[in-house]
Amino acid sequence: MDDAPPTAPPTAPPTAQALALPAAWSALGGDPAELPRLAVTGPPEVLASRLAVTAAGAAAVGASLLAATAGRGLPVALDTRRLAVALRSERYLRRDGAPPGDPFDPLSAFHRTADGWLRLHANYPWHRAAALDVLGCAEPDAPAAIAERGAVELEDALHAAGGVGAAVRTPAEWAAAAGPPPPLVEWHALGPAPTRPVRRPRVLDLTRVIAGPVATRTLAAHGADVLRLDRPDRPEMPVQAWDTLPGKRSALLDLRTARAVLEELLAGADVVVCGYRPGALDRLGLAPRALAERHPGLVVVTLSAWGTRGPWGARRGFDSLVQAACGIAATEGTPAAPGALPAQVLDHATGYLTAAAAWLALRRQRAEGGTHHAALALAATARWLQDLPGGSGAEVDPVDPAPHLVDVVAPDGRLTLAAPPGRVDGAPLAWPDPPPSFGTAEPGWA
Repeated sequence: MDDAPPTAPPTAPPTAQALALPAAWSALGGDPAELPRLAVTGPPEVLASRLAVTAAGAAAVGASLLAATAGRGLPVALDTRRLAVALRSERYLRRDGAPPGDPFDPLSAFHRTADGWLRLHANYPWHRAAALDVLGCAEPDAPAAIAERGAVELEDALHAAGGVGAAVRTPAEWAAAAGPPPPLVEWHALGPAPTRPVRRPRVLDLTRVIAGPVATRTLAAHGADVLRLDRPDRPEMPVQAWDTLPGKRSALLDLRTARAVLEELLAGADVVVCGYRPGALDRLGLAPRALAERHPGLVVVTLSAWGTRGPWGARRGFDSLVQAACGIAATEGTPAAPGALPAQVLDHATGYLTAAAAWLALRRQRAEGGTHHAALALAATARWLQDLPGGSGAEVDPVDPAPHLVDVVAPDGRLTLAAPPGRVDGAPLAWPDPPPSFGTAEPGWA
């Protein structure tokens, strides 16, 4: 009797590292032939999590490196140790060698409710005031007031009052509440337009709070001329300004009254990145289709917390709240309390993916014409992360941040910042001038 044929060894399932970048690059519409240009070195896990945080972060940054150099054939590289520092850049910020203080308000935390948990966000004064108004108490009594109310009821009340909070849900509960998640990158062709000339890209930055500012600082690191606009009556927290303004010019402009200046800036821009709640800027003529009608050929990139459709489409949100609502806090927590990711990776990863979308859309416009719109959302990034094979959850060796930090002399002092992650053709990325300086530039193009 013949021997039985040898049995093939079982095939190991693909790892998160193998899946994350191809999935993100496909969603971005990138050419698969570009993928081999990226080399990733360093430990496979540098941030301890039950989810594939390192793989997702490396994929997002890797996509931004590939997109910024698409069509040029240059090798790009990323070390996961530098990635670990970049994904937590706000933690390593120093001003004149000293920590600048915790940007999180004491109320910005998980709070026990009558039927579960609520994550509250109160870092901005107007959100904090709305929360206390809903609770009907002073700050010391807030935890007790929250404990008397239902999580979802309080979540709805905060939204109605202009505040921000999210009930902690499991992934299944989130799917039932919000419906299907938006795609990781949603593309829209907004109409025909002639190709635009190739030049140093001009980026109009209408963003706040980590994800959008990370996107535009990444565009600046790759050579774009980035102008950020903020309302004079809504100052940015210094920590976030110092961390996310390197390489950009920052100007103050009330878009509600300075419409002529805004139109002049839009006419001179190649890309506009909008990071406000969906619909919040529509009355100013900044809805994507309205922009396409007035400025054909302008690349429009929008990012939001929850996407634009469904019952959550018009809500405010932040990384910590999306983690709570979509089930990440439950996954990272224990039976005793919810938990959090080791970095605000939904913000940071979405920021790098946004930068990649901007570069690829700009490249497409210059080659084919048209007006292109890419939409991204923290909730979509969360679902992408949750769909990857999970991390080990084991402790990892801490990364020494020192080799991955740089000092920048700015008007507010000597700032120690996380270096931009990645190398292009063997050379490390570096923050270009100007140094961070909130609200000091003129609202115009050079």
